[in-house]
Amino acid sequence: MITASPYKAVRRKSMMFVAEASVPAIAIFTGWGLGLSPNVAPVYGATGSTVLMWTLVVLCLCSMTLALMRLRKRDEGLLILGTDDLARDLCRRLSAAGMVAQGEVKIDCEHLNALSIEKGTTRIVVAESDPLDRHQLATSLIECKLRGVAVEEGRSFHEKLTGKLWVKTLSPDWWMYSNGFQPSKVYLWRKRFLDIACASLMILITAPLLLLIGIGIKLDSAGPAIFRQERIGLHGSKFTLYKFRSMNLDAESKSGPAWAAEMDDRVTRFGRLLRRFRLDEIPQAFNVLRGDMSFAGPRPERPYFVDMLIEHIPYYGLRHYIKPGITGWAQVTHPYGASVEDAIEKLQYDLYYIKHMSLRQDALVLLKTVKVVLFGRGR
Repeated sequence: MITASPYKAVRRKSMMFVAEASVPAIAIFTGWGLGLSPNVAPVYGATGSTVLMWTLVVLCLCSMTLALMRLRKRDEGLLILGTDDLARDLCRRLSAAGMVAQGEVKIDCEHLNALSIEKGTTRIVVAESDPLDRHQLATSLIECKLRGVAVEEGRSFHEKLTGKLWVKTLSPDWWMYSNGFQPSKVYLWRKRFLDIACASLMILITAPLLLLIGIGIKLDSAGPAIFRQERIGLHGSKFTLYKFRSMNLDAESKSGPAWAAEMDDRVTRFGRLLRRFRLDEIPQAFNVLRGDMSFAGPRPERPYFVDMLIEHIPYYGLRHYIKPGITGWAQVTHPYGASVEDAIEKLQYDLYYIKHMSLRQDALVLLKTVKVVLFGRGR
């Protein structure tokens, strides 16, 4: 027996696209039939008007074809197999994305092909980590695949759906045979060149602000304007990170090391403004120039928390195989966190970034960071 959760995409919106694409084509054909095409002849000539009309027709037909392709994509029927945490998380996300659940059923593996036909399934996602009858399940999935149904492993589907890795069930075998995690030397050289260029530009653009921010910090609270703290960088090496101070002096003298929170009472009034627009991160451009950091990458953590998280979270140390960043995929996709659970969630985004490292991924991180900064929605 196996639990199957069928989902169906709503196609109402895509039908609207088809209708909108059809209107211009219908109008053109109608106009042609009524003899309106000669009206443009004085401007373009008889041959030119004919070419123009056919060009418009082809463009409208292309628009209709694209709309129909989107309709087919949105009309996809999904079948989630399994009852594990991964399967439940996928079902929750699919429902939140607007797909319609068609009920949960328990069936014998030999009836899986019939169920996929009945539900109009075009894709089956296997999210069961330990099915009772692997051989029968594989046989049924082969039948579905040969009938044209796409079959996908649950963790890979979750990765594409969420932009993060599902680390709870990752095994050493998965790491060995998974694609990615091997950025080319050419990419790393280009990344370093862009890091230097962006850091230099950042310092030049913000130079007039640096003195004003320093004065604001000094007027708001006692202590130095620049805050220095030891962090863990590439391959576990330690380095000194620079930031504008946003907390009260000796904020951890009583509590000891503590994670920063979104509404942290240790933060000063002026520091809250700096954090909201990420202005406190500007001095890290000098860390980038020194080679301690990159512009995009996992945020560097303090040694105290790294030692604790490595002990509690499998694969946490793998995030140190690339340079840490001023901003990262986890920072633009996940809110502030102050617990081991939040650290796990951010690790999943960091590992996704490491797996898919590319200039395109870096550009996406930077664009999302600009959006966060402009709208004051720091993470």
